[in-house]
Amino acid sequence: MTIIDAQVHIWSSGTPSGDHRQVSSYTVEELLTEMDAAGVDGAVIHPPVSWDPDANAVAEDAAKRFPDRFAVLGQVPLDTPETSRALLKGWRQRPGQCGLRYPLIRKDQERWPYDGTLDWLWPVAEAEGLPVATMAWRFLPEFARIAERHPELRLIIDHCGLIRHEKGAAAFANIDAVTALARFPNVALKATGAPGYSQQGYPFRDIHDGLHRLYDAFGPDRFFWGTDITRMPCTWTQCITLFTEELPWLRGDALTRVMGPAFRDWIGWSISQKSPEDAGN
Repeated sequence: MTIIDAQVHIWSSGTPSGDHRQVSSYTVEELLTEMDAAGVDGAVIHPPVSWDPDANAVAEDAAKRFPDRFAVLGQVPLDTPETSRALLKGWRQRPGQCGLRYPLIRKDQERWPYDGTLDWLWPVAEAEGLPVATMAWRFLPEFARIAERHPELRLIIDHCGLIRHEKGAAAFANIDAVTALARFPNVALKATGAPGYSQQGYPFRDIHDGLHRLYDAFGPDRFFWGTDITRMPCTWTQCITLFTEELPWLRGDALTRVMGPAFRDWIGWSISQKSPEDAGN
């Protein structure tokens, strides 16, 4: 089984936000060591530019050095549309770049989905064939309108669409609105960070039913495993076995899709060459 983590971070400076490991840097070499120990074949890096302004460059360097291990969902500034439009032209030609990801969790960004700040982004990403991932739970009704207006734009709901900082049943309070978004064929869901929403220890049984409902709505081609490992309350291996061993409704070909290939297909990440470090091996 190929295992592709749908969300990881690396950084070279800054103070990580929230529950992330409070270290000044987390390198690609450290990430690879952990991935190899857990049996993770590849991962999609989400540059944490909110605390490391150089995170895009750090991610692209990792993807350039290890193209069979890493892809990137990067960022351009959202509040400078003219400059950013130019940056997104040919975005996929940059090392590892397969799309974009915006958490939109800062206080000053709360109104951006509604006040026109993001209006330029959706048609540009659609035209460039760039999937966009976001923490959509704050603006699910507007997210639905974006999906409807831009049917060729592949959208990704981060972290199961759950309510940030809530746990257990409270985290799933908006699950009806999230599952309703599955009616749009251009919307998918990253089941990343799931253990962080549990009030229990491994195997986190209080989130199993919620995960089942989300999977039933989106299916194996639009429901993606991942960790956001640097803020998980458990090991990488436990994040894997939660899905591969503890969810009886997820088995066979469907499990194989969920654990990596489906996300790779959704963002258009084609692994076709060895890393420079592996050349000659």
